[in-house]
Amino acid sequence: MSTTTVAAPLTNSLTAGKLPKYSAVVVLLASWLVTAAVFLIVQLAGISTSFNVAGTLFFGTVLYCIAIYLLSYFVEGVRKAKDRLVTALVTAAFVIALLPLVSLVATTVINGLPAFLTPTFFTSSQRNVVGAGGGALHAVIGTLFITGLATVISVPIGLLSAIYLTEYGRGRLARAITFFVDVMTGIPSIVAGLFAFALFSLLFSDPGIRFGFGGAISLSVLMIPVVVRSSEEMLKLVPNELREAAYALGVPKWLTILKVVLPTSLAGIVTGIMISISRVIGETAPLLIISGFTASMNYDLFKDRMMTLPVFVYTQYANQGTDTQAYLDRAWAGALTLILIVMLLNAIARLIAKLFSPKLGR
Repeated sequence: MSTTTVAAPLTNSLTAGKLPKYSAVVVLLASWLVTAAVFLIVQLAGISTSFNVAGTLFFGTVLYCIAIYLLSYFVEGVRKAKDRLVTALVTAAFVIALLPLVSLVATTVINGLPAFLTPTFFTSSQRNVVGAGGGALHAVIGTLFITGLATVISVPIGLLSAIYLTEYGRGRLARAITFFVDVMTGIPSIVAGLFAFALFSLLFSDPGIRFGFGGAISLSVLMIPVVVRSSEEMLKLVPNELREAAYALGVPKWLTILKVVLPTSLAGIVTGIMISISRVIGETAPLLIISGFTASMNYDLFKDRMMTLPVFVYTQYANQGTDTQAYLDRAWAGALTLILIVMLLNAIARLIAKLFSPKLGR
C-alpha cells in the first residue's frame, strides 16, 4: 500500500507579511484623492467658494499617516507599522516645512517674471520714470557694491576673531569677545543702521548724511558676528591630532593654522560666509537710514545716496504712482532678482568649497 504525500506550498519568508514596494506612494495618492473629493463636495454644496488646495494636501497627508499605520499593522506587524508611521511623520514634517519656501519662490517668479524679462529692467534706472518702464540697474549696482564692501570688511575681522578664539584665546578677553559676539548676533538690524548713521553724522557733522559706505558699515556690523560664530564652530571641528602632528614635525603654530587648520575647515567657513551674506543682502531698514534711496545711478560709495534692491522693492511698493501695476511688477521683479543673486552666491560658495577643500585619500 502506497501513500502519497502532498508537499506544502512554498513560501518566501523574506517577503511574507510585507507590503508591496510602492504601497506607500499608492496610499498617499489615494489619501489625497479622498480629501480632494471631500473638499470638492464641500465646494459644490456651497459651503466654500473655492477649492482648498492646502487643506487637501494637509488633511490628505494626515489621512495617509493613519492609513499606512493601520495597513502595515494588519499586514506587517506592530514593529514595522510603527516604523512606517514615524517615517511618514518625519517626511510630512519636512514637506510642511518646505511648502512656505516653495510657495514664496513660486509667487515671486509668477509675479516678477513679466517685469524681469523686460529689456530695460537691467539696462536703465528709474530716473525721470513716473509710470511704466525704467529698470533696477541702479539698485543692482548699489546692492553689489555695498554688500561686496561689507563682505571685504567683515570676513577678515570675523575670521581672524574666530582664529583667536579657537587657537589662542584664553581667559577673560576671550570670554568677553564671545559674550559680545553673541549679543551682536541678536541685535535688530535697524540698530546697526542707527549706529552707522550716528557715527558718520558725528564724524562729518552732517545730520543728513547718506552714502553707500555707511550702508556697508551697518551691514558689516550684522555680518561680523555671524562670520565669527560659524567660523569658530568649523575651526573647532578640526581634529587636534592634525595640529599635534604638525607641531611634532616642528611646524610653527601660525603656519599650522594657515596650512592645516584653515584648509581642513575651508568648506564650512565658506558656507558660513555665504550665510552671513544672505543674512544682510536683503536688509532694508539700515540701508534706508544711512544709504537712503535714489532713482539715479551712483557708482561712488563715498558720495551721495545709493539705491539697493531691498530699498528698491520697498519704495516701489510703498510709493506707487498712477500706474499701480507697473510699480508692483517692478517690486516683484526686484525681489526675484534678489533671490537669484543669493542662489548664485550659494552656488559659487559650493563650487569654491568643493575645489579647495582637502582631498582625502587612503
